[in-house]
Amino acid sequence: MSPHVAYANDIKHKKDELAIQYLPAVKAMAFRLKERLPSSIDFMDLSAIGTEELIKLSRRYDETLNDSFWGYAKKRVYGAMLDYLRSLDVLSRSSRKLVKAIDYAVEEYLLVHNEQPSDEQLAEILSEDVLKIHEARIASSIYTVMPLHDQLHIGDEGSSIANIEKEELIDIIKKVLSTFKEREQIIIQLYYFEELTLKEISDILNITESRISQIHKSVIEKIKENVGA
Repeated sequence: MSPHVAYANDIKHKKDELAIQYLPAVKAMAFRLKERLPSSIDFMDLSAIGTEELIKLSRRYDETLNDSFWGYAKKRVYGAMLDYLRSLDVLSRSSRKLVKAIDYAVEEYLLVHNEQPSDEQLAEILSEDVLKIHEARIASSIYTVMPLHDQLHIGDEGSSIANIEKEELIDIIKKVLSTFKEREQIIIQLYYFEELTLKEISDILNITESRISQIHKSVIEKIKENVGA
């Protein structure tokens, strides 16, 4: 084996060792994301996507440009997992309309019964097939873990939002959040920035997961309404 080949193999081995060192962190990230997703999404799939990305990043990593490998890789690994969820194409145009109809129906049902309706009850309320209701609710659950930027670009208002400057959109989001009570602002902070699950937020604030989900969706809708206005 020539010295050049031996050196190249040594470098590759060291970079693979770097990836192996951070595998537990990738698995922990996949587990935290899985906690916020429906049971149909497999933890092993998320972990495999993250691991694959981690190995690619370790082989491209230049320690002279970045002094922390995980600092360099963390956001990219998480982004790869989100790209995998996007690739599932869970929100077709028709299912987006059904998701919106379900959201309204759930909100009305909660006001009357103070509990979430079952898929069968929603199917009856909306005169829709129960399997379609089930699939749309799964799609909605996946959709809600996406970054705010993704959610705001989905739906009829997406094209309007795409034409708005980033700074203006941030101002609109701040304005909308300021109209909510402090506890509701905390929910958004905990969900999007601390990445807690609905159950964890429920335990902290002592309010139901259904109510947290309602608040989250109402924030998204208000932002879209403000953009439309």
